[in-house]
Amino acid sequence: MYLDPSIRLAILPLKARVAKLFDKESWLEVATLTDSYDLVTGHSRLLRSLEWGDGDYDGHVLEVLTSIVEKNPSNLDTVSQYADQLDGGGIPLSSAPADGPRYYIQPSVFKIPTTEPDPDLVAVMMPFAAQFGAVYEAIKRAALGAGLKCMRVDDMWVNSVLVQDIFDLIVRSRIVVCDFSGKNPNVFYEAGIAHTLGKHVVPITQSGDDIPADLRHHRYLTYLNNGEGLAQLEANLGIRLRGL
Repeated sequence: MYLDPSIRLAILPLKARVAKLFDKESWLEVATLTDSYDLVTGHSRLLRSLEWGDGDYDGHVLEVLTSIVEKNPSNLDTVSQYADQLDGGGIPLSSAPADGPRYYIQPSVFKIPTTEPDPDLVAVMMPFAAQFGAVYEAIKRAALGAGLKCMRVDDMWVNSVLVQDIFDLIVRSRIVVCDFSGKNPNVFYEAGIAHTLGKHVVPITQSGDDIPADLRHHRYLTYLNNGEGLAQLEANLGIRLRGL
């Protein structure tokens, strides 16, 4: 059966997770969920090589996974979600998940929102002072030019506690633009949340001296808060957003 190359490519990292996480019961449960019982139990080597720890097990995993996805491409998501449950559970929040260890967290200060992350959302963390109004407009234009939408926490009012709205916005976003101008402690805090959640963080500032020492090894954009400077910020930020 023909499968889109992107789907076949997605099978490879899933194969590694399945080989690491699945036991016999896991395979039988996935077989039930995907209506693929015959593919799992009828394979001559899959469960046997799992039981004996044979070196060819990973190859059999790839073979069976491919057959399951060929039967119904939506099975890729079903198997991936099942593996997520074994590997800590929950909704992946990171903008670019890595292959390293994953951790399951339950914050005591925030409530985890139930909404899925929005791949087109750019969250903006910046001081609320009036002189930053034109800066925010430049950021919005840059996002729009990159085919994205932009939101700041004062654009929403969902929770009675402001910090919960901030957390919700960061969780929902794929990219977080942080303006460190003036060394605003709230922006420092919000950038820390975004980094911890694995978001793409784009630092901007009117002065490089305002970037926290722990972040100066990251690339950042500088700008002047005037007409020409904001036009340049819009252009440079647009390039960065389109590259993420």
